[in-house]
Amino acid sequence: MQTVKHWRLPLLQALLAGSLGSVLSTVALAAAGRRQAGSAAAPLNAISHWYWKDEALHRQEADLTHTAAGYLTHHGVSIFWAAVHAALAHRRPALRTGAGVVAGAIATSAAACFADFRLAPHRFTPGYEHRLSRSALLVVYAAFAVGLGAGALALRGRYRDGQDPDRGSAPGQAAAAPKPAASHK
Repeated sequence: MQTVKHWRLPLLQALLAGSLGSVLSTVALAAAGRRQAGSAAAPLNAISHWYWKDEALHRQEADLTHTAAGYLTHHGVSIFWAAVHAALAHRRPALRTGAGVVAGAIATSAAACFADFRLAPHRFTPGYEHRLSRSALLVVYAAFAVGLGAGALALRGRYRDGQDPDRGSAPGQAAAAPKPAASHK
């Protein structure tokens, strides 16, 4: 049970930060889609190309089949990357400072972008790169980083309320002093 308690806060952070990152980047996708592809749904539809193949890359209208599948995929992947971010920061208090959260959110978003476009096979790329310009993609990943950072900042105060994972003591308490060695007289 201690392990579950130990990971409760990072999991909560993954859900909150991933959801915020998903929503903000979806807003950016929809705005760029409307401007560049003539449809706010087009970039979200394109995400579902892992299942619907090229048909999804060209779908303009919002529908349950393509748009919902695209959004749910995007949301799930956003939570995955937020979990990576939260797990890395969980045992590193320096990554929970304001500057640490911002740097971590930017680095996580950059890692997601690298994985999406350099490591993933074509079928598992985001798909919206077929509908949007590179500058729009930059805005999408920046919006994702803002969401990650906002979620992490919203919960970082909770780390002070519980056990400090690095020191083994509650914040504000000194770590237990080592016991002196027994003397042999």
